[in-house]
This record gives sequence, structure tokens and C-alpha cells, in this order.
Amino acid sequence: MAKLLLIDDEADVQYSFRRIFDSPETELTTAASGEEGLRLIPKLKPDLVIMDVRMGGMTGLETLRRIRQMDSKLMVILMTAYGTTQTAIEAMKLGAYDYLLKPFDVPKLKEIIAGALKTARDMRQVVSYEPLLESEDYELGIVGRSEPMQRVFKLIGQLAGSDATALITGESGTGKELVARAVYHHSQRSTKPFLAINCAAIPEQLLESELFGYEKGAFTGATAQRIGRFEQCHQGTIFLDEIGDMTPATQTKILRVLQSGTFERVGGNQPIQVDVRVIAATNKPLEQAVAARQFREDLFYRLNVVRIQLPPLRELPSDIALLVNYFLKKFARDQHTPPKSISPGAIATLSRYHWPGNVRELENAMQRAVVVAKGNVILPADLPPEIVDAENAPSRPANVPAATAAGAKPGVDSEAPGAETAAAIRVLFRWARQDPKLKVIPAVERELIILALSETQGNQVHAAKLLGITRATLRKRVEKFSIKKELSLS
Repeated sequence: MAKLLLIDDEADVQYSFRRIFDSPETELTTAASGEEGLRLIPKLKPDLVIMDVRMGGMTGLETLRRIRQMDSKLMVILMTAYGTTQTAIEAMKLGAYDYLLKPFDVPKLKEIIAGALKTARDMRQVVSYEPLLESEDYELGIVGRSEPMQRVFKLIGQLAGSDATALITGESGTGKELVARAVYHHSQRSTKPFLAINCAAIPEQLLESELFGYEKGAFTGATAQRIGRFEQCHQGTIFLDEIGDMTPATQTKILRVLQSGTFERVGGNQPIQVDVRVIAATNKPLEQAVAARQFREDLFYRLNVVRIQLPPLRELPSDIALLVNYFLKKFARDQHTPPKSISPGAIATLSRYHWPGNVRELENAMQRAVVVAKGNVILPADLPPEIVDAENAPSRPANVPAATAAGAKPGVDSEAPGAETAAAIRVLFRWARQDPKLKVIPAVERELIILALSETQGNQVHAAKLLGITRATLRKRVEKFSIKKELSLS
């Protein structure tokens, strides 16, 4: 349950908040003055304070200063009917998460409060990278005893003791943000702000103003000065997820921050000095983006001071049972129920799956299994269909008759390719047993794409149709497997 504290001397505003946040998920407490709010904070321990700037007695600005002395991580949102005044801007500089203009738009209010609550959780929930799975007192953990994960843990520990810039790379769903938060929580900046920005989720025309803020009149709709995330995160840590999706203009500004600690707001010409640690992450091969001149080389080297490469889950079969145990305990704690157990057969099925969605997919799979399991033990049948189907898939393609797979000569030529494909896949399996580094599905996928492009003389539209996928998917696979470079396709 989220605990909100509203500090406002207007009875109408208090009444409006009670109506808006009348739900079992939210506990709202109100205070009519800054003095009363400060008395409530130690015993209430709110997740978020929403406070008016202008009040009788202690002003919102004075109250914010006192709150910062009491708890530097407590999220505060300011409300003001004077959006153009410097008071709100000064409050943001003191560490307020955001500010709202009165009268406020309810959907916008809920959106900002939801964002503030998530940031509050990120800062308060300590991420352990050596969780004790026998204990129930952890909040979040990066789980794994395999050698690749032990290397990750060592790097987290080394990074936590320094202020070095870090680059976290790995496939989607491997836990890059969790690693960034672990570095933050164990660093010397753990008492200061932590802000996570998904660069791919914000439209490129808005990302620069989100990061660096803007001056009044910088563009249409900029009716007041706005403080950006870098300025809000002074002396703290900022996590830039999916940094490979940044535009060249924003990349240049990020480089300047890393080099000199300064930037200018959009529409401004006054340098602003900040002390912010940058941790970046991407699931894209930045070296290839640099070679293609899609990402600045100098920025890449500034970010790549210390690199943490997260392995995909398919390379960590020995950690799957640990992760399953972790998720089952986590779900049980969240639902206030005894944890369910899992059968050896279900664990074996999970260990043989290729996990394209990595740890995130495993978490979703276990959450579904907990819901659909009829008893206290999760069986293979309780797992998602795609995992069970992969386990029970026949050794021959579905469109190849059993007689063909058994060795009989096909009756028509159209069946022959199916038998050849099955034979080729069996050869790949034999190679995979001899070479653990060979991953059958990516190898087959890569060869299929090369063959389709060769058959269509590099025409991606025709190749995509031949493969039964969209052109956009084909382009992603071409980039992922570096096929474009090899075939010299335009």
C-alpha cells in the first residue's frame, strides 16, 4: 500500500485528494500546515509528500528544506497556482521530484504520482547481489551461483566502491536495471537520488528536454522554466536505459556532461554545473552502431569505462532452479500465502527451454504457474504452453510425414526438403553436444535468413515473405546477426 501525505491549507484540495485516492491501494493522510506535516513524517513514514508552495505559517520551500534534512530520499511533489514563479523552480532545485499547477489535471496528477512512487521504491528497495534464499527478509535480489553471474557480482562490488561511469549490456530481460540499482544501493551515493530514464520510451523530440530541462519560451507550450532530470539528480545517480536509441544531438549533450559536468537547458545559454554519476544500459551492439556512425565513438568510450555484460538465461541452466525458488518465495510473500513447491519434472522442462525473454520471461512463467496450479506443487502441465510445446516438440518438422522422418522415401519432391531439414538439424544437435558454445536455434535462424536473402538476391521484402515474418523483424535479425555486413546488402 502506498502512503501519501498531503500538506495543504485548503480544505477543497484535501477533499479532492480524498476522492481521487479513495482506494485500498492508497493510504492518504492530510496536514494543514508545514509544521503539522513535519510532525507526521517520522511516525507516518510516507512514500510520497504532495505539498503546496504557498501556505500559512511555514512556507512550502522552508518545509522542503526541513524534509531534506530529515530524509534525503523522501519523494516530494510541489503544487502551485503560480507556475511561472521562481519559487517552484527553487523548490525543484532543492530536490522536489516534480511540481503541479493548480487547478490540476487528474490524469496528469495520477501519472506524476505513479512515477514518483516508482522512483521512491527504486531508491528504498535495496538490491542484493548475493541474496540469501533461505531468508525471507530480502526485497530484491540478483540471483545466481554460476561462474558468469559470479563475475557480474564481482564487477558490481568493484563499481559500487567507485564513481566510475558504467555500461551494462545484455539482451532484453536479463536484469540490467536491477544491476544498475545494485551498484547505486551499495555506492557512496546511496543516500542521494536515483533516477531511471528509459530513452526508448520517450519520444526523441522530448528526451532532451526531459533530461536537461528547458527555459520559458524555448518552444511552443514552454510556458515556464522546467528543471531536467540531470539537475534533479545532482550528487546522485542517473540510469540511462536503452541509450543506443538516443539521437545524435542528445548524445552530444550527454558527452558534455560526462566530460565537464555541465549542460544547458533547451533554449538556454547559461551553463549549469552538476555532479551526477551516469550508469547506462543497452541491448544493442554499440560497437556496431559506432562502426555504422549511428552512435558517437567518443561517447561510447566515455560510457564504457567499466562494462558489465549480462549473460542470457539460456547460458545459465544451473541458475534456473535458484531463480524459480526466488520467484516462488517472492510471489508467496506478496500474496501472503505459503510458497508453492515445484516438481523435478517441471524444473527439468524449464532448464531445457531456450528463454528468448530471459529472466523476465521466467518470472512471468512462474507467476502464471502459481495461478493455474491446482495444488501446492507446480507440475510441467502448469507451465506456459510455449514452454511445454518446446519440450514436447517432435524431432521432425510438423509438415513432414512420419514415414519420411522414419527413413521412407518421400512420395513427392515437395516432401524431400522436409527430410533434408530434419537431417540437417540432427547434425546441428550432434555439433552442439560436442561444442557447448553452439546454440542451435540462433544458428538455424541465422542460416535461414542468409539463405532467404541469397534466394531473393538481397530483396528484404521478398525474403521476409519467404520466411513468414515482417520486414521489420527481418531487419532486426539482419542487424543482430551482422548478416548485412557479410553479404554487403544495401
